Amino acid sequence: MPTVGVKRDLLFKALGKTYTDEEFDELCFEFGLELDEITSEKEIISREQGDSKAAGASDVILYKIDVPANRYDLLCLEGLVRGLQVFKNKLEAPRYRRVSPASGEAQKLIITKETAAVRPHAVAAVLRNITFTQERYDSFIELQEKLHQNICRKRSLVAIGTHDLDTISGPFTYTAKPPGDISFIPLNQAKEYTATQLMSLYKTDSHLRHYLHIIEDKPVYPVIYDSNGIVLSMPPIINGDHSKITLKTKNVFIECTATDLTKAKIVLDMMVTMFSEYCSQPFTVEEAEVVYPDGKTCIYPELAYRKEKMSSEFINRKVGINESTEKIAQLLTRMCLRSQATGNGDEIEVEIPPTRSDVIHACDIMEDAAMAYGFNNITRTTPRTYTVANQFPLNKLTELLRQDLAAAGFTEALNFALCSQEDIADKLGKKMSETRAVHISNPKTAEFQVARTTLLPGLLKTIAANRKMPLPLKLFEISDVVLKDETKDVGARNSRRFCAVYYNKSPGFEVIHGLLDRTMQLLEVKSARGDGYHIQAADDCTFFPGRCAEIFVHGKSVGRLGVLHPDVINRFELTMPCSALEMDVEPFLGHTAEIPLTHDVPMQEVAKHKFPTQDESLQAPVSRPTATKTVFGDMSTPAGLKALNDFLADKSYIEGFAASQADTAVFDTIPSAPSQTLCHLLRWYNHIKSFQRERANLPLAKGQFALPASPPASTNNTSDDDIDLFGSDDEVESAEAARIKEQRLAEYAAKKSKKPALIAKSSILLDVKPWDDETDMGKLEECVRSVIMDGLLWGQSKLVPVGYGIKKLQIGCVVEDDKVGTDLLEEAITAFEEYVQSVDVAAFNKI
Repeated sequence: MPTVGVKRDLLFKALGKTYTDEEFDELCFEFGLELDEITSEKEIISREQGDSKAAGASDVILYKIDVPANRYDLLCLEGLVRGLQVFKNKLEAPRYRRVSPASGEAQKLIITKETAAVRPHAVAAVLRNITFTQERYDSFIELQEKLHQNICRKRSLVAIGTHDLDTISGPFTYTAKPPGDISFIPLNQAKEYTATQLMSLYKTDSHLRHYLHIIEDKPVYPVIYDSNGIVLSMPPIINGDHSKITLKTKNVFIECTATDLTKAKIVLDMMVTMFSEYCSQPFTVEEAEVVYPDGKTCIYPELAYRKEKMSSEFINRKVGINESTEKIAQLLTRMCLRSQATGNGDEIEVEIPPTRSDVIHACDIMEDAAMAYGFNNITRTTPRTYTVANQFPLNKLTELLRQDLAAAGFTEALNFALCSQEDIADKLGKKMSETRAVHISNPKTAEFQVARTTLLPGLLKTIAANRKMPLPLKLFEISDVVLKDETKDVGARNSRRFCAVYYNKSPGFEVIHGLLDRTMQLLEVKSARGDGYHIQAADDCTFFPGRCAEIFVHGKSVGRLGVLHPDVINRFELTMPCSALEMDVEPFLGHTAEIPLTHDVPMQEVAKHKFPTQDESLQAPVSRPTATKTVFGDMSTPAGLKALNDFLADKSYIEGFAASQADTAVFDTIPSAPSQTLCHLLRWYNHIKSFQRERANLPLAKGQFALPASPPASTNNTSDDDIDLFGSDDEVESAEAARIKEQRLAEYAAKKSKKPALIAKSSILLDVKPWDDETDMGKLEECVRSVIMDGLLWGQSKLVPVGYGIKKLQIGCVVEDDKVGTDLLEEAITAFEEYVQSVDVAAFNKI
């Protein structure tokens, strides 16, 4: 996020109110900003260069404010103040207007065809009758620099030039010439230079040298002349000294040259809207005419307003609030987005000004509404659906392999994902064109030119850096390599690889081969051709001839192992033989990495059945449950549903901490989806409904929650013997009695569900040993008892002689097993290093 530095007193004067630091920090948070630091120019210089350099610096308080990267309208004091004033309802958002010049003829910028080879686009505008003060001038220059670093991408996309219009005359010509043909006096210089001389001059300039690479390799350099042949600027490097602006400048000509026309329009709009308030006619900008090589004419700046329509229901739903259409329109207006209800239902018409180029989607408008409402004012709610996360299968497999490879005696290394072209090509005896490597377009160092295509160079460089360590050196790494892949939308893909090396006085091929066998054993892949794994001889210039093998799993090649070629070893500055193994890990998942594993140890597996498609599942008939009785009551009655809703108020599942057959059994007793008022039951219902496809694989229930249905009454003709002539009327249960019984059962189940669970506790006796006989045992006991934890209760203590006049403290305590462990206690007590030498558990009993 860019940081804007503003003088505190100047800011408060512009806001018309003085805030405390805490109040302004809160205001920034409400507006979506962050007050990062309160400092001064003197403090900054002192911190960066030392107190001696800061002797004459200013003590004026500065606020360093973090601004969102896409809010270009807040990168200067003027935009920041304007936004806060509108937010606080102290000012209406201004309307920016493009006007024609009083003379009737607009300034003209003519673009020639030669610019197409370097920077083909340009836009321009005029700020007429502007009044500068020192603070305004400084802010004007600083905004240019902020835009250059941000949206302009360090001038590579757009370069801004500002000129005193009274010192030059139009029309202006934007062209491109060979560097030897361009000659002018650059800004803040006393003599004339050619463009070639300027490039040499600025190679040592701490500020401008960062922009030289943009055009220095081009055959022609861009340049802007006025009608008298005076150079205005050589974008994107430097302006001419002749047209520089000063505090006395009244009319400013602004030109932006670019490789991206859209960005150029945004930058020009920002420059003129932020400082047009200082013109004699506030918030007006004089237009300029730009003529393209094909004769097409455009008028700038565009200062385009656009309107969008959206519903208040969308904003309410996404933010989690319930406000009227008019209220939401007011909230958006506070964010400089003039809004009003159209009267067509809950529709709102939102006007986006030219200063808000960050608004490109309905979600941006929704975010502004949430900001104006206040994030702290949004009511916290419980999610309707609870989900259980699983580890990414590929990472799970990687972690399991790492543990066992370390147990096999190999040490894990972690190397950079970027390397030099030499590492993956020349040093391994390969051609660069064969590597399928992804290249970095503008590498800063020769060490980071490409993304690695193999893990082997990184491990060999690690060994080279640790040659003096005792032999043998056994290293491994499981990480990603990057390969070109035209089928991917980004043109490349990551591939998880496993690589191991053995470095010793002898090659140690048998060690690497043994590691391969152990890895296959862990992956449950047997040694066999066809349906297992096998190795066969192969030729690879990286390995010694006749000492290289290719690894095949289920008939497909996954990697290679062997003894490295002596030339490869020498290129990595090693002196002893080395064996290596590298293979792809992803094939051992048995399916795409996006599908979760269903067992702890990943192994080869195939799809055993075809899942129904979404259309097929939607077409499945919905049958009503044959039984609705559960331990919570009858699920066909409101009382039963309410009891189950109360039970699920603090639980995700009927039984345990994962979905099981208990959940599906109760789910089957519910005739239809619960109402919105039973929020906990509805949340559980929707969650269990998502398990319908794999319900048969869910764990079995430990208890019975769904009760069997009563046997249906017989429909056959009954004989006289089947009729109880002496039966009592009391045996027939009335509907009212049944309802009361159901209600009482539901109440009992709900009461039973809220009964607190038993808490497992343990009694622990600790021996706390001091350093010597001079240790203050009273102070030691005081330190021990000062350890306070939830679930810890200290008991009696006594001093027990150890020997040589030394006594140890024996103290008892009772702990809740789920909250306090012995390791945690020992760590807390041994933290008192001045008194405690060690802590031992003398006795441990479950209560």
